[in-house]
Amino acid sequence: MKEYGALRRTIYAACYLSDPAYWRKISRQLNRGESLHALKRDLLYAHEGAVRARHLEAQTEQAWCLTLVTNAVVVWTTEYYGPAVDSMRAAGRRIDDEVLAHISPAHSENINFFGAIEVDIEGELAQLGPTGYRPLRVRDTLF
Repeated sequence: MKEYGALRRTIYAACYLSDPAYWRKISRQLNRGESLHALKRDLLYAHEGAVRARHLEAQTEQAWCLTLVTNAVVVWTTEYYGPAVDSMRAAGRRIDDEVLAHISPAHSENINFFGAIEVDIEGELAQLGPTGYRPLRVRDTLF
């Protein structure tokens, strides 16, 4: 049975190395995974990327909190990609759907990690447009 497993891995490696399209697909998936890990490291900066709780229950709680915050960042970023792309296209910028297929929402450039953040809830709600989104902060981009 061991020989069969080694043979399967050899066949897979040969297929992987001989098919550039498949290799690129796997690389993209690995890059997305790495960007998610980088986002989690950025979010866990206060403990220098380490789980410092001594007991399993506290460690599990910290891991769940990190997962919750990571998911919130990814959802927020994903939700605002649509209006951002629509705004850029309305301004005359050409953005191919093929390019958008390679963009990952797992990044931390849009997060303020430092200082206290005070939120005027009524003021924020008053800024919502008819679509229910906050106004975009427009700046020069690569597109």
